[in-house]
Amino acid sequence: MHNRKQAASIITSQGILPLYYHADAELTIAIAHALYKGGIRAIEFTNRGENALQNFKILVSERNCTMPDLLLCIGTITTPQDANLFIEAGADVLISPVFDADVSDVAYINKILWIPGCMTPTEIHITYSAGWSLVKLFPGNVLQPHYIQAIRPLFPSIDFLVTGGVETDAENIRAWLKAGAVGVGMGSKLITSAFIQEKKFDALTSLVQDILYIIQQFKQTA
Repeated sequence: MHNRKQAASIITSQGILPLYYHADAELTIAIAHALYKGGIRAIEFTNRGENALQNFKILVSERNCTMPDLLLCIGTITTPQDANLFIEAGADVLISPVFDADVSDVAYINKILWIPGCMTPTEIHITYSAGWSLVKLFPGNVLQPHYIQAIRPLFPSIDFLVTGGVETDAENIRAWLKAGAVGVGMGSKLITSAFIQEKKFDALTSLVQDILYIIQQFKQTA
């Protein structure tokens, strides 16, 4: 298991955190392989279905065999019970859509990185006061890049990862990064239903490579 600093560094260096859930174990693995082939080394599998824990365990097993350097985050963690279950299943990182003090305690005790979801300055302040400095701003399509520009001076020690409505085009990605985000989370905009239904995993790999190139080019010129 990675320590908190290592895990945070992998996510922020990558600049994109793909996230998804699928009830089918075979497709869950296929998507992970497509992302990995494209250069992704950190993904978020979301706890949004009845097969989430079962498929996450399968994903951990596959990772250990064929993708050993892949960081596995588990998202949509809102209770300490789920936090403990997924830590036992092998999660490297916990991600939540909210700040929850009990989940925070579980992550702290287990020495695992937790990325809570925040929207307001008060939530961000509470998160930082609890000892967490990587925050998920959600939903991005409501907040927009200018929100980060407005709050960054208030929270100079916090890194912001934006999730929700981030587009795959270069203009949108650059807008978020230019505003001060360290990375963007992408779900259905990246891992589209068409890619999955038609099993266009090579196309997903190609899109991921393009996005990683956009992000690296931005970082080199920023």
